[in-house]
Amino acid sequence: MRLFVGLDLPWDLRQRLAGLGGGVPGARWVPSENYHLTLRFIGEVAAYQAEEIDHALAALKARRFELTLAGMGTFAKGGRDTQLWAGVERCAGLDLLQSKVEQALQRAGMAPERRRFVPHVTLARLDAAVPAKIASFVQTHNLFRAEPVAVEHFVLFSSRLGKEASVYTPEVEYPLI
Repeated sequence: MRLFVGLDLPWDLRQRLAGLGGGVPGARWVPSENYHLTLRFIGEVAAYQAEEIDHALAALKARRFELTLAGMGTFAKGGRDTQLWAGVERCAGLDLLQSKVEQALQRAGMAPERRRFVPHVTLARLDAAVPAKIASFVQTHNLFRAEPVAVEHFVLFSSRLGKEASVYTPEVEYPLI
């Protein structure tokens, strides 16, 4: 079972993000139903590990908070842009939740995450996209800003790789206090 912990997004925000898609030939746009903010990628685990992860996450206590998406950017690997994303304004509630998720997963036996937490919502994969079109998209949409959304829970998702796109299934929702 392939797992990750994340925040799902309200339907209206997903639709607003989906409306930004296009104008970058060669980009593979993420379907709006897959928009989420990853708090921690876990990867493939056995059934018993999934159960331990569930127990650790269920014991986690964190407060509700508001989340605001703002700005656009890309991730690059080897000098080439690989992902186009909508940014997320940092806030204490998000940072605290992500830290608590990381601690809970380590208590459940997961190795520590090596990458720095960069909150974002992936909009497109850029394997064959034209660099000038990517830069133009980011510049055009860099002032994007959504209304704050209330975050009242986080989710353990399973991920099944598909031919066109991955299929993300919410397995368990964990309420925030």
